[in-house]
This record gives sequence, C-alpha cells and structure tokens, in this order.
Amino acid sequence: MQVDNCIFCKIVKGEIKSQKVYEDQEIMAFLDINPVNKGHVLVIPKDHYENIFDVPKEKLGKVIEVVQKVAIALRKMGADGVNIVSNNGKAAEQHIFHLHIHVIPRYFNDGKDIDSMSKRTKYNDEKEMSEYAEKIRLFLI
Repeated sequence: MQVDNCIFCKIVKGEIKSQKVYEDQEIMAFLDINPVNKGHVLVIPKDHYENIFDVPKEKLGKVIEVVQKVAIALRKMGADGVNIVSNNGKAAEQHIFHLHIHVIPRYFNDGKDIDSMSKRTKYNDEKEMSEYAEKIRLFLI
C-alpha cells in the first residue's frame, strides 16, 4: 500500500526519479539527494509505514537486512564506518513520514560528527550521482 502524498511512495511508484541501489519486491534503497557524505543511502519498505512504531517486525527485519548489505557495500567502497540513523516521530525530527533508515558512509577526517550531521553535501551533477549508485550496486553482496 502506498499513500498518494508521500514522496517515498511516489519514488516506489516511479513518479519521482531516484538513483536506486537496491530493489526487491518489498524493499528499496536509493541515494539521498541531500547527503551527509556522498554515497548516503536511504532504505525503505515499499509499503507505507509511517515509522518504526507501526511497521510489522517481519518487514522491519527485511529492511535491516538491506541496511546491512548497503553498509557492507559502502565499506567495500572505502568507507571507514557507517552511521545508521532513523528518526521516528515529530519529536525526533522525522520530516518524511514513511519509515526510512539512513546508511551514511563515514571517513576518518571527514569533518563530521554527530552534531554536524545536518550539514549536507551535494553531488556535482546527475552523472556523479548515477556513478555512486552504480558503484554501490556493484559492491552489494
């Protein structure tokens, strides 16, 4: 089930373009268009669940399996570590009310810390974004 006014549901339906790095019948992963670091991926269930409080545990388990695959791919690409982040509810600063988990590649000396995660970077162009998506797909296990 998708919700008409949800940006992530529109991505699932193909109404909004994304740089997909993973997709199966239930889960999708794509590059964040406003990344903390290049290669920052969002993993979502294709069905609409507002947040972690209402997703069935079986579906959440499948999301986490993909989160791990993406994290391993990012490490193979050279990330020194990853942050796994999910904001759930308005008080936690959730802005898009479709469950999503951020997988953020981290590097020693990347100048980021937990307090500066709101400082985002940009891809130079669509070609660079597409190249990052392709690299991640190649490293998925």
